[in-house]
Amino acid sequence: MVFRSLRSPRRLAAVAVFSIVAASALGFAATNTVPATNAGDGSGTVSGYTISNVHYNLNPSNPATANSVTFDISPALPSGGTAHVSFDGGTTWSNACSTGTTITCTFSTPQSIGAAFTSLRVVAAQ
Repeated sequence: MVFRSLRSPRRLAAVAVFSIVAASALGFAATNTVPATNAGDGSGTVSGYTISNVHYNLNPSNPATANSVTFDISPALPSGGTAHVSFDGGTTWSNACSTGTTITCTFSTPQSIGAAFTSLRVVAAQ
């Protein structure tokens, strides 16, 4: 029986080529960079706002419509927060409201105080 040597030049060349390819692939993989990021999971309390001192600002040309509404909000709505109001149960919404403890929300067109003026709905988030 004839045994081939495990150290034949052909096998050594094949192992050398394989080692070079493997090292090259690892070298390319090592150049990948990923920016630092954050991830997390948890829970917290979501509490509501208290609305008081509501004042409807009527349109001087047509007092049967309101241009805006002003109210106090507690806790204060921070400068990064947003709020919108609706007079008709959520069909029509105001432009973005001001922030702070006294909020003013305006509409792009005056809102009729007629039958569609059914409620004041305030949606606010920090």
